[in-house]
Amino acid sequence: MSGEVEIYRDGSIARLVFDHATRRNAITSAMWEAIPEAVRLLQEDDDIRVVVMRGAGSEAFVSGADISEFEKTRTGDTGRRYDEMTARAFAALQSLDKPLIALIHGFCIGGGAALSLTADLRYAADDARFAVPPARLGLGYHTAGIQALIRTVGVPATADLLFTARRIGAEEARRIGLVNQVFAKDALDGAVDELARTIADNAPLTLRSAKMTLQELTRPEAERDTARIQASIERCYQSEDFKEGVRAFLEKRRPNFMGR
Repeated sequence: MSGEVEIYRDGSIARLVFDHATRRNAITSAMWEAIPEAVRLLQEDDDIRVVVMRGAGSEAFVSGADISEFEKTRTGDTGRRYDEMTARAFAALQSLDKPLIALIHGFCIGGGAALSLTADLRYAADDARFAVPPARLGLGYHTAGIQALIRTVGVPATADLLFTARRIGAEEARRIGLVNQVFAKDALDGAVDELARTIADNAPLTLRSAKMTLQELTRPEAERDTARIQASIERCYQSEDFKEGVRAFLEKRRPNFMGR
């Protein structure tokens, strides 16, 4: 089996699942190619407010790219095409304007770690294991991947992960900022579901504005689109949801946000 990228909808929450259980959810070429279309569907579905990204089962988030394909996909011209394909997948996930949560069981290695870095929030089971191992394969690691690591854990921790290619446990990942929080394995799914529903209850326009602003603020100051940030803030103030939020506060009830 080549593996699948699946979407499951549960009200305002969607689950984006990497399913290649026979190989610990290793990502095949077909799966990389499927990611942009899956993201497009999630982006265009206005009923979806939060996306939870995970691997099938509880053995692995993603154990990496499927190395069994490498002799065919990562040499010469095919290697460049493979890199372009994975770049499109990462760019699609990064372009999603809805909150994206990574739910991480077990192995989160190589391409799996890179996929997790496209999420806004990362929550791990206590059995999670992380590594960035291109040095063990003789691969060059692309600038975008290194930049994503630096933004998340800083230069010293990035150098450690790249130079040693060692695996680290969930608690060390939390200490260096690679994950937000660690849960007991049997508690992780429920905790992330509760968090996702808490986020989904909030105003969608505010969530999108906040996510976009966070992304802009990670850019060098000269490259930030401050006009875009201001426009998103003004849209929130002009929205029906802002009126509903104020009314709900005054009436001491939960707001019913509609995303407009």
